[in-house]
Amino acid sequence: MRHIGLICTLLIANILMATRLTLSLTSSRSIIPPLLNHTRRSFFHPKQFPKSYSCPLWSSSFSFCLDTLHKSTSPLSFTSSSSPSCSSCSCSFSSMASSASLHDDVASNPLLQDFEFPPFDAVEPKHVQPGIRALLKKLESDLEELERNIEPSWSKLVEPLEKIVDRLSVVWGIVNHLKSVKDSAELRSAIEDVQPEKVKFQLRLGQSKPIYNAFKAIQESPDWQTLSEARKRIVESQIKEAVLNGVSLEDDKREHFNRIEQELEKLSQKFGENVLDATKKFEKLITDKNEIEGLPATALGLAAQSAVSKGHENATAENGPWVITLDAPSYIAVMQHARNRSLREEVYRAFVSRASGGELDNTEIIEQILKLRLEKAKLLNYNNYAEVSMATKMATVDKAEELLEKLRSASWDAAVQDIEDLKKFSKSQGASEADDLTHWDFAFWSERLRESKYDINEEELRPFFSLPKVTDALFSLVKTLFGIEIESVDGLAPVWNKDVRFYRVKDSSGSPIAYFYFDPYSRPSEKRQGAWMDEVFARSRVLARNGTSTRLPVAHMVCNQTPPVGNKPSLMTFREVETVFHEFGHALQHMLTKQDEGLVAGIRGVEWDAVELPSQFMENWCYHRETLMGIAKHYETGDSLPEEVYLKLVAARNFRAGSQSLRQIKFASVDLELHTKYVPGGQESIYDVDRRVSERTQVTPPFPEDRFLCSFSHIFAGGYAAGYYSYKWAEVLSADAFSAFEDAGLDNKKAVEETGHKFRETVLALGGGKAPLEVFVQFRGREPTPDALLRHNGLLSVPASA
Repeated sequence: MRHIGLICTLLIANILMATRLTLSLTSSRSIIPPLLNHTRRSFFHPKQFPKSYSCPLWSSSFSFCLDTLHKSTSPLSFTSSSSPSCSSCSCSFSSMASSASLHDDVASNPLLQDFEFPPFDAVEPKHVQPGIRALLKKLESDLEELERNIEPSWSKLVEPLEKIVDRLSVVWGIVNHLKSVKDSAELRSAIEDVQPEKVKFQLRLGQSKPIYNAFKAIQESPDWQTLSEARKRIVESQIKEAVLNGVSLEDDKREHFNRIEQELEKLSQKFGENVLDATKKFEKLITDKNEIEGLPATALGLAAQSAVSKGHENATAENGPWVITLDAPSYIAVMQHARNRSLREEVYRAFVSRASGGELDNTEIIEQILKLRLEKAKLLNYNNYAEVSMATKMATVDKAEELLEKLRSASWDAAVQDIEDLKKFSKSQGASEADDLTHWDFAFWSERLRESKYDINEEELRPFFSLPKVTDALFSLVKTLFGIEIESVDGLAPVWNKDVRFYRVKDSSGSPIAYFYFDPYSRPSEKRQGAWMDEVFARSRVLARNGTSTRLPVAHMVCNQTPPVGNKPSLMTFREVETVFHEFGHALQHMLTKQDEGLVAGIRGVEWDAVELPSQFMENWCYHRETLMGIAKHYETGDSLPEEVYLKLVAARNFRAGSQSLRQIKFASVDLELHTKYVPGGQESIYDVDRRVSERTQVTPPFPEDRFLCSFSHIFAGGYAAGYYSYKWAEVLSADAFSAFEDAGLDNKKAVEETGHKFRETVLALGGGKAPLEVFVQFRGREPTPDALLRHNGLLSVPASA
C-alpha cells in the first residue's frame, strides 16, 4: 500500500512487508522486461521498511489520500509473532518476561507478555524503553546462539532466524502502529530514545556473515534444485539483501554505512513528525457564515466538531463557529466547495507550504536524506540511489522512465483539454477569475463542471454511502469472488480506540483463516493522514502454536474518512468508498495467502512495484453495477441510488483522467529525478528540479511558493524513494487483471465466481513465493499489457503530443 524504492528501508522489514501502495505496472514487453528481478523483502534489510501500503496522491479532484506514506519507524518486518486463531496466536515472550534478571516493571510490561492479540489498549509510552531494551537484549543473545550453531539448512538457519525477527516485528510493530494512530509527545520521545538501539540490532543482523555464508552454502549445495520455488526465492532474496545491507563492505566502509543508516532513520522520522505537526498547526477559526458559503452540511458539521475540540463548546454546524484544518476531509471540502476564493487560496497556500519554514522546515532534512542516500549507493558500488532501489524491484530505472513517458504522452492532450474546459465553463458561469484560473480554483470549478456535466454532486450522494452499507456490500462481494465469510468479533481483541472494529475471516467450511482491525475515521490530533494497510501477524508454518499447522494472518486497515456527525453514521464520498475497497485489496492479499513459508507469505516478498495489484484491482468493483447498487442505500429511507445516477457515476469515472494521470506521473518523475540525477549541494535546488520536471508534467506551472516536496512523505518518510513510479507500474497490472473479469462477463455470475477463484488461487494465494510476472501469467494466461489501463482511463485513443 509502495505498494514502494522502499526496500532499502529495512532489512528485515523487507521480507515481510510489501505494501499498501498503488503502483502500476506496464506489462507489454516494450515497456517491461519479460523477466523481472526477484525482489523480495529480506529480513536483512537494515533500513526501515514501510509496513503500510498507502494510497497515491491522487490529484485534480483533490479526493486523494494525503501523506499516506507510513513512516518507516517500523521494524524488521519479517514475521509476526502471534497467531490469529485464539487458541494458537499467543506471542511467546513469557520466558523472557519471567526471567529473574528482569526487574518487576519489565516483567509486567504489556509489550513482553504472552498475548493472543497485541495489547493495544494497555501499552503506554512508559513501556516502550524498558520493553524494547529487554527485547533487544534477549534477541541479541538468540542471534549469538544462532551464529554459534548455524548450519546451512532450513531448520538450523531460516526457522530460528524467522523467530528472532518475528519477535522484534511484533513488539516494534505495536509501538510503531500506536505512533501512527495515537501519536503523543511522550510516545515520540520514547521511540526516539530506543530507535538507535533497534537500528543497531537490525544492522548487526543484516550484516551477519555467518548467516550470509549459510545462505550462500544452501544456494551452492547439491540439494538446491530440490528446494521449492518459494524457498529458492527466499534464499536468493536474502543473499541480495545482505549485500545491499553492507555485508560485503570492509570494516571502515561498513561502519560508515551503518552511520548513514542510523542518520537516515533519524531524519526520516523527523521529516514525518514535522509534516504531522505542520498539518496540525494550521487552524482557521471562522465566525461569519458568509465566509464558508458553499461548504456542504457534512463539512460544516465536521468544522463545528473541530471547533468544539478547540474549546468552542457551543459550536454548531448551523451557527458556528467553525474551525478549518489541513486534515484531508476539511481541506478537500474547502478546495472543492468553498465559494470564498480567498479562503481557498489561504488554505491551499498553507497546504502546499507545510513543513517548509521555521522550526518545522524539512528543506535541509531533504538535502541530508538525498546526500546520505547517494553516499550509501556509492558505498555499494551503484551510480545512484535509484539503482539501489531497483535492485529489488521488477523494473529498472530505464523501464520505469519508459513507462512514465508512455503514459505522460498519452495523458498530455487530455490534461490540456481539461484546463481549457474549466476556463470555458467558469467563464460561462460569470466567474471573475475565469481568465486567471489558478491552483486554488481547479478543484472548485472541477466540481462545478462535474455537477453540470453529469448532474452529480458528491456531497449530495453521501447519504447513499453510509459506512455500514459500504462494508456490508464489500463483504458480500468478496464472498462471491473468493468464497469467504467475514463476521464482526468486536471484543475478541484489544483495540486502540473505541471506533476500531475487529473482524474474523472464514473459509467456505466456516473455519477461521484470518483476522483484521478496521480504524476508519479521521482523528487530526493524534492520527497521521492518509490510508494504509499493515500486517500485524503474518501466516507462518514455523510460528504455528498449540498443535495448529500454521499461524493465521492478522491485518489492520486504517483510513481517515469523515467521522459520524451527531446521530448520523459516517456518510462517505464516493472517493472514500474507493479508498476502503483499495485498502481491503491489500488486506485480502495478506489474509488469503496459502503460502506457509512465512518470509514470502501474503504481501511479504512481493516486489514493491507489483504489490498494488490487488488494491487497485478492488477499486474497479466500485463501478460494477451490482456491487455499487448494493452499497448505495439511503441511510434513512433505505431507497436505492436511482439508476440514472449510477449511470452518471460510471460516465464521470474518467472525468479529468488526463489531469489525474499527469499528477501521478509528475510525482513519480520528480522522485526518480531526485534519486538519479540530482546532486545535493549543487547548483540546482530540489525546488529547481521540481519546477523543471513540472514543465513536462504540469499543464499549469506550479505555484511559485509551492513546497510540496517538504510534505512528500512517500519518498522522504516512507518507502517510496525511487519507487513512486510503482503506483503507475502496478496500475497496469491491476487494470489488465480486472479486464479478465470483463472478458468473462461481469453479468455472468458463474463466470465471475470462476474467475474470482482463479484470482484468489494465484494473485492472492501465492504471495512472494513466485515472481509476480509469473503469477500474473498464471492468472491471465499471458503477459500484461497497458491497453486495459488506457482504455479504463479513456486515454487509449488520445493522440500524444508535447
